[in-house]
Amino acid sequence: MRTLLAALATALAICPLAAIAQDAESKTIPGIGPTGEVKKVAGDFAFTEGPAADGQGNLYFSDIPNNRIHLRDASGELSVFIEPSGHANGLMVQGGRLLACQMDGRLASIDLKTKDVEVLADGYQGKRFNAPNDLVIDRSGGIYFTDPRFRAPEPWPQGKEAVYYRSADGEVTRLLGDLPAPNGVILSPDEKTLYVIPSLQKEMMAYPVEAPGKIGEGRVFCTLEQPEGRDNTGGDGLTIDTQGNLYITSALGVQVFNPEGKQLGIIRLPEQPSNATFGGNDRKTLFMTARTSLYSAPMEAEGHVFPGPQKR
Repeated sequence: MRTLLAALATALAICPLAAIAQDAESKTIPGIGPTGEVKKVAGDFAFTEGPAADGQGNLYFSDIPNNRIHLRDASGELSVFIEPSGHANGLMVQGGRLLACQMDGRLASIDLKTKDVEVLADGYQGKRFNAPNDLVIDRSGGIYFTDPRFRAPEPWPQGKEAVYYRSADGEVTRLLGDLPAPNGVILSPDEKTLYVIPSLQKEMMAYPVEAPGKIGEGRVFCTLEQPEGRDNTGGDGLTIDTQGNLYITSALGVQVFNPEGKQLGIIRLPEQPSNATFGGNDRKTLFMTARTSLYSAPMEAEGHVFPGPQKR
C-alpha cells in the first residue's frame, strides 16, 4: 500500500490534474481573444510550470522534474536561466528579482543579473513547508503563497495543505488550512480580493483582503466546467487581466471568468495547461505552460501587472 501511495504522490507531483485530450481549436472570446492562432513556441520539456514575464519581452518558466528555470528572451531564443532551481514551480518577476516557489520546501528570491538566491522562508512553526507551489506579491511587499501536497515528502511536513503570507519584514502567517490542494493564487487588480484555486475541488474560492496578510470569510467565486465523465476536477494556475478577468488552467483548457464569476469561454490547447501569464512588450500575449510545451496566443485583453512595493 505504501508503494502504491508513493507512486500516486509522484504522479500528482508531476500531473495534479488527470490528463484530458485537448481540442486545439479555440473560439475567440469577445473583448478577450485569442485574436490569432494558439501556437507551440517551445517543447521537449518534462513538465512546464510557472510562466512569469518581465514586461520587456522576456519570459521565465519552470521545468519541474528537470530542476531548471528557463528563459525565453524577447527574440524567442531559449536558454537555461538557472539549474538547479530547487524544483521551482510558480514564479513572478518583481523589481529585478525572480520570486520562486521551490517545491524543495522554500520561498526564494533570485537576482535576475547575478542569479544569487536568497531564501525568504523555508518553514512554519519549526517545520519545513510541504512543497510551495504558487505566489503573488502585494503592494506592501508581502507574498501570498500556496503549499499543497504535490511533490511533498510523506508524511507532509506541515500535516496539512495551506495558504501562507510572508510579510515584507519576513513574518510568515498561515491564512488557510481547509482546502483540498490549494494550488494557484492571485490578487484582483485592486488587491481587495485573494483568489485561491484548489486542484481537488471544482469550486474556485475568493477571499476579501481586509489588510495585507489578513483575509475574511471565503466564498465560491466560480465553478469550473467539468470534462465529460468527471465530476470534481479542480484548477491549477491562473492569471488576471487589467479588467479583473481570471484565466484559470484546467483539464479542459484555460477557462476565462469575469470578475462576477461568469464563464466567458475556454481557450483550448493541444496539451493540458498548468499555468498562464500575459507577456510581450504590451502584455497582450498569453503564454501557457502545458505539460511538455510552452504555448502562446495573441490577445485583445491586456495582462495586469502587480507593482509590488513602491519606492518613496
